[in-house]
Amino acid sequence: MTDETDEGHRRSVRLKGFDYSQIGAYFVTVCAHDRECLFGDIKDGLMRLNECGKIVESEWLRSAELRLEIECGEFVVMPNHFHGIVKIVGAYGNTPLNGDIPVSRDVQQRAYCHTPLRSPSRNLGAMVRGFKSAVGKRMNEIGNTPGAAVWQRNYFEHVIRDDDDYNRIAEYVENNPQRWMEDSLHP
Repeated sequence: MTDETDEGHRRSVRLKGFDYSQIGAYFVTVCAHDRECLFGDIKDGLMRLNECGKIVESEWLRSAELRLEIECGEFVVMPNHFHGIVKIVGAYGNTPLNGDIPVSRDVQQRAYCHTPLRSPSRNLGAMVRGFKSAVGKRMNEIGNTPGAAVWQRNYFEHVIRDDDDYNRIAEYVENNPQRWMEDSLHP
């Protein structure tokens, strides 16, 4: 995600010099354009997806089918945003993360069996761009609104450092609908 400065210039909050194609887990948040509630509503602490929300859910899951280097972790579609954990399990970056990464041993072993592809399109940013594009295309098709903005321009990401970080974020994702009224993204 980027922040606007006083001059209106966008500044990145990405980790400078970090390789977002390396094996590891990442938490992403993507907001709807103008934070409009496009994807459904919350009733009694449960997210009720409308047709657009179902598109978001299906395209997130489809991302892992299309990109062998990733797996989708916990996620939630909210009325005006999306939270998800994505695990890069293919060795496409320069070096894997040091230390423990919050993916299972069989996933780690499978990741190292893939032939490394050093393509810049196999990173977190490319995955999120593809997801956002696919959702936007499908939503614009059903709404007959070609080119209409569905998402805000960028997204927020957090590199998940260890199992404790992963578990804290997974719990946050799971409980997000129950906390909707206190959510900073609630309209």
